[in-house]
Amino acid sequence: MKKLAIALIAIGILLSGCVAYDAPREGRGDREREYRGDRDRDGVPNRADRDRDGDGVPNRQDRRPDDPRRY
Repeated sequence: MKKLAIALIAIGILLSGCVAYDAPREGRGDREREYRGDRDRDGVPNRADRDRDGDGVPNRQDRRPDDPRRY
C-alpha cells in the first residue's frame, strides 16, 4: 500500500508540470491567427465591436451578427 501511495504521488508530481496549449495548425499563416478575435479585421476585438462582421448592421439588430452577408 505504501508503494502504491508513493507511486501515485510521484506520478502526480511529474504530471503537475504538464501544460496543455493550442498547437499552431498547419496551413494557417500568422496573419490569420492575428485576426482570430477580430472577424471584420477593423482593429476592434469582437467582444467590443458593435458590428463584428462588418456588414453595416449593428449586432443588436443583426439576425446573424457573425455572417457578413446582409439578410
